[in-house]
Amino acid sequence: MARFVRAWQSADLAALVTLLTDDVFMSMPPMPFEYQGRDVVARFCASIFRAGRRFDLIPTRANGQPAFGAYLRSPTGIRHGTGLYVLTLTGDRISAMTRFENSVLPSFGLPRSLPSP
Repeated sequence: MARFVRAWQSADLAALVTLLTDDVFMSMPPMPFEYQGRDVVARFCASIFRAGRRFDLIPTRANGQPAFGAYLRSPTGIRHGTGLYVLTLTGDRISAMTRFENSVLPSFGLPRSLPSP
C-alpha cells in the first residue's frame, strides 16, 4: 500500500501501472463510469495527473479492504476531500479500485478537508 500511496501522491503513472493487474476494474458509483484493463485505467489516471491535480491520501479500511481518503491539494494549502478509494487486492497487486464520492468520508472517520501542511 505504501507504493500505491507514493505513486498516487507523486502522480507517478509508471509506478502506479506496475501495481495493477492486467484486468483491473475501476468504478465510481453512483456515477456510471467504469474502466476495465490496465491500459484503460492507466489512461484515465493519466488524465487526472496530466491536468495537474495532486492529491494526499489518508489511509482507512472499508469492509476489511484498504481504502484511502483522497484530498486535492489547492494553492491555498487547504486540501479538500474528493472521495474515497477502496482497493481490492489479488496477491500484491490491485485488481479493483472503487471511488466513492466525498460525502462518505465522515463515515470512515475522515474529515471533509485537511488544513495546510
